[in-house]
Amino acid sequence: MDKKLAQLIDESIKLELNVSKIYMFFCNTFPEDSVFWRKLVLEEKNHADLIKSGKGTFLLPGQFPSKLLTPSMKILCKTNNRLISLIKRYNEKLPSRESAFNIALDIEKSAGEFHYQLAMEKSPTSSIMKIFQGLNKDCKNHTNRILAYMSDKRIEKRDGK
Repeated sequence: MDKKLAQLIDESIKLELNVSKIYMFFCNTFPEDSVFWRKLVLEEKNHADLIKSGKGTFLLPGQFPSKLLTPSMKILCKTNNRLISLIKRYNEKLPSRESAFNIALDIEKSAGEFHYQLAMEKSPTSSIMKIFQGLNKDCKNHTNRILAYMSDKRIEKRDGK
């Protein structure tokens, strides 16, 4: 496995784990929504585990399904830094319930999360990708699920998010 791909994989794993930390924070902050957030936490951790297992399993060049990853290390690092800043901010000042859901929508539309979701929804181009999609089958489309939950609970979606 080449060094650049290994770095992209590691940064993508960090991204999934950082998203899970934010969702766990929301889970602990908003008990009325804890079941919803806990499911997303588990799914984000599952995404990280899938990427980790791919790194450990597909070591030969060209084997790892790179379509799972955002190809830009710069974008991944920027997104991870933003997530870490959010975690620090939320430790100092709790977000409102509405803000939490709108932040989650923004996160799910970020480069790493959006790229991962697109890869999971496309027709598989390899048997390896088909395996990853099968393992991820119950963890799809967080954006639509967040929007549906917000609508059901009458949580306002901010413009531009």
